[in-house]
Amino acid sequence: MKAANFTLPSTSNINYSLKDSLGKYVVLYFYPKDDTPGCTIETNDFNKLLSKFKKLNCEVYGISKDNLKSHDKFRDKYKIKFDLLSDEDLKVLKKYKVWGKKKFMGREFMGILRTTYLIDKKGKIIKIWDNVKVKDHAKEVLETLKNLS
Repeated sequence: MKAANFTLPSTSNINYSLKDSLGKYVVLYFYPKDDTPGCTIETNDFNKLLSKFKKLNCEVYGISKDNLKSHDKFRDKYKIKFDLLSDEDLKVLKKYKVWGKKKFMGREFMGILRTTYLIDKKGKIIKIWDNVKVKDHAKEVLETLKNLS
């Protein structure tokens, strides 16, 4: 399946389009909220492994509905070396089917379902991880990528 193209504002102050990454592998990980425990672990793990992803010709992008100001604070606090993308209008979140019903302490609400997409050099989706458990997730994505190369 082809990954849906999109354009979103990024923490490098330029709009990022998925089509800009043709010719490279791409990891898109959708996470609920900047600077919350699970999201911080997941982001820091991708950050620690970034050089290994880059060696495999792969870019990493984190996407949430937080605004750029929130993303910038999060990035600066943890010295994140890759771009975070802001989807305040939920357009991309809905396109990738990661906006949905969540349950927490007996309450139901709409939110981001923690999901990761691995996209190949031609823009095709190779693998989707649903209901991501953050522990060792970045490592698992990297192993999957290594097995493709």
